[in-house]
Amino acid sequence: MQQHSRRTFLRRTLLTPATILCAPALLKAARPTEKLSVGVIGCGIRGRFHAAEFTAHPDCHVSYVADADSARAESVADQVAESQGLRPQVERDLRRILDDTSVDCVSIATCNHWHALASIWALQAGKHVYVEKPLSWCIHEGRRVVQAARRYDRVCQVGTQYRSDPTILHAKRFIDDGGIGQVKVARSITYKSRLPIGPVVEGSPPATCDYHLWAGPAPLSPITRKQFHYDWHWFWETGNGDIGNNDVHYQDLCCWAANRSKLANASISFGGRFGYIDSAETPNTQMAIHDMDGVTLVAEIRGLPSTDFSIRGTAIIYGTNGIIVLGAGSSVLYDMDRRKVREFEGPPEDGSTLSRIHIGSFVDAVKVQDREIHRADVAQGHVSAAMCHLANNSYRLGAKVPAREVLARLQERNVAEDVLDLYQRTVGHLASNGVDVDRQLLTAGPWLDFDPDQEQYISRPDADMLLSRPYRPPFVVPEKESDL
Repeated sequence: MQQHSRRTFLRRTLLTPATILCAPALLKAARPTEKLSVGVIGCGIRGRFHAAEFTAHPDCHVSYVADADSARAESVADQVAESQGLRPQVERDLRRILDDTSVDCVSIATCNHWHALASIWALQAGKHVYVEKPLSWCIHEGRRVVQAARRYDRVCQVGTQYRSDPTILHAKRFIDDGGIGQVKVARSITYKSRLPIGPVVEGSPPATCDYHLWAGPAPLSPITRKQFHYDWHWFWETGNGDIGNNDVHYQDLCCWAANRSKLANASISFGGRFGYIDSAETPNTQMAIHDMDGVTLVAEIRGLPSTDFSIRGTAIIYGTNGIIVLGAGSSVLYDMDRRKVREFEGPPEDGSTLSRIHIGSFVDAVKVQDREIHRADVAQGHVSAAMCHLANNSYRLGAKVPAREVLARLQERNVAEDVLDLYQRTVGHLASNGVDVDRQLLTAGPWLDFDPDQEQYISRPDADMLLSRPYRPPFVVPEKESDL
């Protein structure tokens, strides 16, 4: 009969919070002195990267791979076996990995709706966690992961790997030293053309996929898309749109560069899904403005063909004395007239990939049991993901209005961003893609006031409903910190 840890028993039987409080002392493991045993959870695009990077690391051994789709897990297991000479054990249910006390850490590259719960369960089981961005599907989940990481005293790093880019690190130090004066605006740019995903269909998961396990915390809703994998990004029950899929990287850099460790005081978002009709729910064009206690963060996401922003980059930091563009392998300083002043040097050490450097910092932190030395702590990852959720919450509470009404809403608050320019560039972009902006309605969300200390909306119970959601037992993210 298989032996189970006390935490495994608690997780599966869902005992009372009072009983769970007895568990943390049981999870203190000895510091690993040999290779770290790693379990890779989620075997899609990022999971393959994780498996490759952990396999290549001299201090790691990939002992497990898991995916609700067994075909994907078997494929990654073959990849690992070829690289490390020993095939990892394959599981469908990630809990089998967490039951094994010999596993030191896990990497999580599941769908977004699984990130938080998988992380919490792993931390409760005494594992160190490397989890892909975004950390959470909603704001409530991210805060619980932070609390779990602190409660169980484990390293938990988020896969926002641009923080490990040497040129960005040098530019960040320059900003911190006052090189561009006071930061006033930070802009994240995600211009990534996306094709339509096809009409509404009666879809189904692959025969090799356990849909109950795949859905986990999400509802077991009918599948209305042709491509089961990846296109879950464009549905609210499982994904967060491209703002949470890609732009989270650049919002992370914006918050980091502006030294903002709390969420915004107020946020607004507008946009829509334009240029084609398909089964997806999330916008392919989305703008958001966040008022962050003296700094304005602006997110711009475009899924239709677009020209570059006026200064090419992915995260642009505007100070009172200069502008810095942060980009992987190329970060640049401009003066206030947008003339290039200097480039920040720092190619990846020894030709390593950026992901390898980032994962290496996680491994180093695990080996010495010190979360201070890795580069993307869970608390920072929570803020970056939650900024995307703030934008999406405004958008989801929005209404379809004529374009001119969008500008009126943007002008309701006094922020550092030139909202007229943002509006005109957005409608110009849509017009260049054949969208009749004089007749096409845009979705415009409201300005939502937010308490960043309590992480709740102010006088908006409808928005508070979007901070969390109902869960399917036993796939339940704890409602309160005391339930962890």
